[in-house]
Amino acid sequence: MTGNPVPADINLLAPGSAPEAEVLVLAASQGAVLLDGQTGVAATEALAAILPSLGARGSLDELVRVPAAAVGGADAPVIAVVGAGTALDTDDERDDEAALGATRPAVLARLAGRAVRGLAGTGTVVLGLPASTREELAAVAEGALTAAYAWAGRVPTDTAPVATVEILTPLAGTAEGEAVLARARALATATTLARDLVNAPPNRLTPQALAERAREVAEEAGLVYDVLDEVQLADQGFGGIVGVGQGSVHPPRLVRVEWVPEAADARSVALIGKGITFDSGGLSLKPPASMPEMKSDMAGAATVLATVLAASLERVPVRVTGWLALAENMPGADAQRPSDVVAMYGGTTVEITNTDAEGRLVMADALARAVEEDPDAVLDVATLTGAQIVALGERVSGVMGTPSLRDEVVASAVAAGEAFWPMPLPRHLRANLDSPFADLRNAAVGNRAGGMLVAGLFLREFVGSTPWAHLDVAGPAYNEHSPWGGTPTGGTGVGVATLLELIRRRA
Repeated sequence: MTGNPVPADINLLAPGSAPEAEVLVLAASQGAVLLDGQTGVAATEALAAILPSLGARGSLDELVRVPAAAVGGADAPVIAVVGAGTALDTDDERDDEAALGATRPAVLARLAGRAVRGLAGTGTVVLGLPASTREELAAVAEGALTAAYAWAGRVPTDTAPVATVEILTPLAGTAEGEAVLARARALATATTLARDLVNAPPNRLTPQALAERAREVAEEAGLVYDVLDEVQLADQGFGGIVGVGQGSVHPPRLVRVEWVPEAADARSVALIGKGITFDSGGLSLKPPASMPEMKSDMAGAATVLATVLAASLERVPVRVTGWLALAENMPGADAQRPSDVVAMYGGTTVEITNTDAEGRLVMADALARAVEEDPDAVLDVATLTGAQIVALGERVSGVMGTPSLRDEVVASAVAAGEAFWPMPLPRHLRANLDSPFADLRNAAVGNRAGGMLVAGLFLREFVGSTPWAHLDVAGPAYNEHSPWGGTPTGGTGVGVATLLELIRRRA
């Protein structure tokens, strides 16, 4: 279940250094125009002249290798040129790229990630990308380290990631530069954990196995850990989690992990993650084509566990409590039925109209329990609705909730280089949840209008007056297509960087 660690070595080099590396990475914009990357390489004119003859256009994510002997003046035997296209020239009046996290630092992170991912199997890579400021250096370091990933459970094994990354920057040898690297390592370690968990096959990552993995992470990081099993969940009234899990031979769990800083008066944030380790849809069975990636329906829980770990590694002075709502949704002999009525934690009753709308049930139980501890803010992360993918596509997540906290998530996402878009929770859609048999129904059968928003409205019923945001990451959490930038096929770890940035800002 464990993947490769982040590169064992990442160093900063002053411009003009003579690095001993296998590959030197430069960047080029559209038309193969080389960017100034503080490299000190004397051969950029010769390199720019030869790129067109190699078919290089500087297109976004293009990666071209050139033998250094062909141009002279480089300290590495190979020069790799990664394309930026027009991504560094976003126009706020024309498009929403910057508002979706595609700022200059985010593009630099993508370039670093594309280069490191494409150079897997290389020992040492030197990045000659723009990294003059703290913001640019952080982007390059984080992009490189998060891209140096391969899931170790694959048979046959993948090519090993790049072993050592070195970055040319004037911040080399400074305390500021080393602080940037420490933060990059924390984010990369957490992202690796999230991807590993999402990529694990569901016959190995049952609710009990994920709870045990969370315990191991907590013990290694010095986190507080607690878990409720199926008997305790039933005794304490967690009807949503119990109901979803009752059709599986693998019983549900509710895990609580917490990073507690030294300051007794630290601000507090609660994070809730959807942890459906496999979602068949239950008796409301999914079509076969929709099932293969349903091992990723626990990506929210993976993101939450990874974020708590990252906060502890950085020792952020904010109390961060993570709740992992874990269950397997299967059509077993005792599976939940449409028309069942369950009592949620806290007493709210819910009529089950669609057993494939199970994520909101486990999340609602965890939300109701989390707000009892009176956190300053509560955020939930879930691969909750297919409607998110229909509305926003496979790379943009939706966020809704208390307007001020929703906007804080969006601002944190932009700073972190991730794409989250604010969505409304219209009052008139609340009527879709009315039931003649219970306080609520879990889904509006036969009405697909505003499905992502209706799911958010359901969750809002369980947070009381606590500031709350709901992050629907159904599409971006799992990349079933070809890799892009530093993003691999499979689990992406989306949301970790955004939540960590939000927590940092609350310190």
